[in-house]
Amino acid sequence: MPNGYDIIGDIHGQADKLRHLLAQLGYREEDGVHRHPQRQVIFLGDFIDRGPKQLETLGIVRPMVEEGTALAVMGNHEFNALAWYQEDPEAAGAYLRPRTDKNHRQHRQFLAEVESDAELHGQLMGWFRTLPLYLDLPGLRVIHACWHPEHLAHIQPQLDADHCITDALLVAASRRGSAEYVAIEVMLKGLETPLPKGVTFHDKDGHERANIRVRWWDPELRHYRSAALIDEATRAKIPATPLPDSVAIGYRGDKPLFIGHYWMTGDPEPLTPTIACLDYSAGKEGPLVAYRWDGESQLRADKFLGSLP
Repeated sequence: MPNGYDIIGDIHGQADKLRHLLAQLGYREEDGVHRHPQRQVIFLGDFIDRGPKQLETLGIVRPMVEEGTALAVMGNHEFNALAWYQEDPEAAGAYLRPRTDKNHRQHRQFLAEVESDAELHGQLMGWFRTLPLYLDLPGLRVIHACWHPEHLAHIQPQLDADHCITDALLVAASRRGSAEYVAIEVMLKGLETPLPKGVTFHDKDGHERANIRVRWWDPELRHYRSAALIDEATRAKIPATPLPDSVAIGYRGDKPLFIGHYWMTGDPEPLTPTIACLDYSAGKEGPLVAYRWDGESQLRADKFLGSLP
């Protein structure tokens, strides 16, 4: 049992930011593995896509996990990579994640580094399969995007003993509309809800959306406008119509919970006294952020550390 955990947010191929942050945290590379004499890292997933150094990032993360100097959970980008790679057992020549232009654009940085080496690509997909969907440790919990008790209960029997996805679950969760698809979408991409009939908005990429991603961790959720996880200018266009009760899942707060995924900006701080997001847009221009957890039950802003090399 380490003396403390250093939980690190989404890396997205930013190996330089990762090396710099590990050095700030006091980890030193020995025989190809970053180690700390007393502490252990927990990675929140999304190691790949977007950034310039995909394999270099995995070359840091994977040895740490395999040598026990780090733990890690699966992000939606690792799940998507598995579904892209895996042939559909029910449709010859097709894959679980359709190989559309849009999906290729999201995955192209990783593919550019691995597609020419089929053996390496397969090895990395095998390692992604070993990443648990969540961690429920003494004192804290970790999941990539959303701790949703109902979906966790549904998925649990379909995970292996280490909380990793099985072959059957990978297939089922790739079938749009299935209960498994919905559960994995929520846990790895966040909770969404349809807007009132006839209401839409355009996202940052210009796509028209009829659903909003929800600030599910907020205990004061009351209406669509306050719940929407979007920029302030767009939020003002969302109606203040009351939310359905099913959206307010809450979190019982008996242990601190750490998540990534949400491309936060500004000064890192807890979302609630027991929930912290550690994705501060390192995949773009933002810092790679860690939280130094030392057993506290109430999270503190001064325990965040951000790194830009």
